[in-house]
Amino acid sequence: MVPLFAIITATYNAQDTIERTLESVDSQTCKDYEHLIVDGASKDRTLDILESHCNPQRTVISERDNGLYDAMNKGIASTNGRYLIFLNAGDKFHSPDTLEKIRDAIIRSKFPGIVYGQTLIVDNNGNPLGPRHLTAPDKLTLQSFSKGMLVCHQAFIPLRHISGFYRTEYRFSADFEWCIRCLQHSRKNVGLTDTYLVDYLNEGLTTRNKIPSLIERFKIMSTYYGFFTTTANHLSFVVRCIRRRLNRPKAKK
Repeated sequence: MVPLFAIITATYNAQDTIERTLESVDSQTCKDYEHLIVDGASKDRTLDILESHCNPQRTVISERDNGLYDAMNKGIASTNGRYLIFLNAGDKFHSPDTLEKIRDAIIRSKFPGIVYGQTLIVDNNGNPLGPRHLTAPDKLTLQSFSKGMLVCHQAFIPLRHISGFYRTEYRFSADFEWCIRCLQHSRKNVGLTDTYLVDYLNEGLTTRNKIPSLIERFKIMSTYYGFFTTTANHLSFVVRCIRRRLNRPKAKK
């Protein structure tokens, strides 16, 4: 029987963060999933922790890879699940009934191309830092991503057969480009915009490589939306960033 969800977790030396991801998956009330761990031959205790969290729905692949997006491509190639969810080490579902809510939305909407929702940012200890500054819109279209990655990758859940693979020539923003291609092939997108789906660890590959990531995203957006539109949108991004900083509460002395 083909599972409804393929949860794919890429790991490498993730002993400090992988446990809460495993516990989050194991606690889901909806069990219509397979969980594929793609490990890059970790040298710390990651594999021991994985072994201690046995789950008949979980498969572990551990071998050298060519980075995060190569690992996630291995996950896509190895799964049979109908919808893809990428939940990397340190990320977790927001609540035990998250998969249940997504499943109900899928059935209610007659299997849309993409289901998406909101994201809560957490620190290394899993403590909430607040909502993501870009909010998932009520209506998501291909043009939505011309204004940036409005939906976090972990809360963006496409049908596997429309997704394709990550283009690994993009080192830091292949997930952004992948989401755009998914939107190109989706006939219907359904948002759970009043619901946090994922608690996202605020230390991902893009966060650690901010400037190279922004350069890649500009190239991607120019490819799909045109250079002049992308340039104009980036000017508005700068204004939005300045306003956000000016409105940030000042620390008390």
